[in-house]
Amino acid sequence: MHDSTERFAKFHLGQIVKHRIYPFRGVIFDVDPQFSNTEDWWLSIPEQIRPNKDQPYYHLFAENDDGHYIAYVSEQNLLEDGNSGPVAHPQIEDMFDRDEGGHYLVRGMNAH
Repeated sequence: MHDSTERFAKFHLGQIVKHRIYPFRGVIFDVDPQFSNTEDWWLSIPEQIRPNKDQPYYHLFAENDDGHYIAYVSEQNLLEDGNSGPVAHPQIEDMFDRDEGGHYLVRGMNAH
């Protein structure tokens, strides 16, 4: 039997996304079907913008004007980045290759 509350991720591994509120962008390298971080982390988000836990959360190789870092972001706070060019996070090359179109492909996966 299918659970009607089951959620499917809107974004995929290797996709470039940007935050809806904060000025950063990144490449998705992992997805949690629902919130899987600490309660303290969740409570540290200002209440007026704190996202629901019952949605996919994404791990990003992120960058902003101050540098590179790992971000954990709710689906509701992500948007497709469009064509802003590659992300320069140094860990991307450990996990992804780029095709001729500039898309990030998980290393070892066929591009078919």
